[in-house]
Amino acid sequence: MGLLIVGSIGFDDIETPFDKIENALGGSITYISLAASYFTGPVSVVGVVGEDFDHKHIEMLENHNIDLEGLQIIKGEKTFRYGCRYHYDLNVRDSLFTHLNVFEHFNPIIPEKKKKYPFIVLGNISPQLQLNVLDQLENPKFVVCDTMNYWIDGAREELLKVLKRVDVLIINDSEARLLSKEPNLIKAAKIISAMGPKYLIIKKGEHGALLFGEEMIFSAPAYPMENIYDPTGAGDAFAGGFTGYLHKTRDLSFDNLKRAVIYGSIMASFCVEKFSTKGLEDLSYLEIQNRFYEFRELSNFS
Repeated sequence: MGLLIVGSIGFDDIETPFDKIENALGGSITYISLAASYFTGPVSVVGVVGEDFDHKHIEMLENHNIDLEGLQIIKGEKTFRYGCRYHYDLNVRDSLFTHLNVFEHFNPIIPEKKKKYPFIVLGNISPQLQLNVLDQLENPKFVVCDTMNYWIDGAREELLKVLKRVDVLIINDSEARLLSKEPNLIKAAKIISAMGPKYLIIKKGEHGALLFGEEMIFSAPAYPMENIYDPTGAGDAFAGGFTGYLHKTRDLSFDNLKRAVIYGSIMASFCVEKFSTKGLEDLSYLEIQNRFYEFRELSNFS
């Protein structure tokens, strides 16, 4: 049984201190599914695009064994678009525009045979849509969820309903503090865990990630990057690598979740090395494993 991903697909205009790109492929589905595809497949997605969505993008995704049966293509409409500008501190960005287009009226419809899929990733979409998806599923085994400040502030009650129904919540440190209303991340994790998710991952950008669950904490390092060109999609690539590895191994022990966090960090590190999805499009199993061994050496001491 497969892995199902629900989220957004769009085009991004990205500007960093080093370069800029327009009409680049983006969206949570894109990064999550590409990262997951190196561990398992086929990876199935549910999303929506407009008539302007180039066939070359569809071909690229299908070449990565990504099942697009659940992709809605709306005739006469335009695909979701987003623009932002990053500061020299690449953890900070200014949103320049958001054009929802087809995404404004997105109604995720899960194909019948995929309603029984055991592994689900709910990308960063509104909690109401996430609830809609959960209501269509038949006893999923493992649900991974992402969210952001916008939903924490503007749709908190719906988000709290989602958290009661997911196994893993993946958020960054600022989102964890906002959701918990607690500045200390250890205390914040306890508060968020009480909201429902069995496991919590708090990403800290260049400072790694924390995994909480089963009354244990795992602190994962970040891969030391010399060149970071585009942080867009790094969090989604993390979620894809994390869930893809777990789906491949079917081992949900805490020890294996720790390994999955490392693989998530690896996929995020490849993502940021190039603009858009280019860092995730042409990887090899050997490249991923070599970086895993490097990660292991980074955190190994006696």
